[in-house]
Amino acid sequence: MEILWTIIIGLVAGVIAKLLMPGRDPGGFIVTTLLGIAGAFLATWLGSAIGWYRAGEGAGLIGAIVGAVLILAIYRMIAGRRAA
Repeated sequence: MEILWTIIIGLVAGVIAKLLMPGRDPGGFIVTTLLGIAGAFLATWLGSAIGWYRAGEGAGLIGAIVGAVLILAIYRMIAGRRAA
């Protein structure tokens, strides 16, 4: 159930991250939401490693948004190099 919750939070975080980082993305809406899901999993993993979250506890919306923004920024840097 925690994985499902992380996916749902990641979808929302991906949309919010796109709103926070306007501009052209090489991918579309689907890629952005998938990056949001990856950001939620990244935030959950980092939070557990640091000790912010207990085992089986997922990242909250704020942590997922931060993770999604980080992954979206990295994705833009990598995809921007390929396009140039």
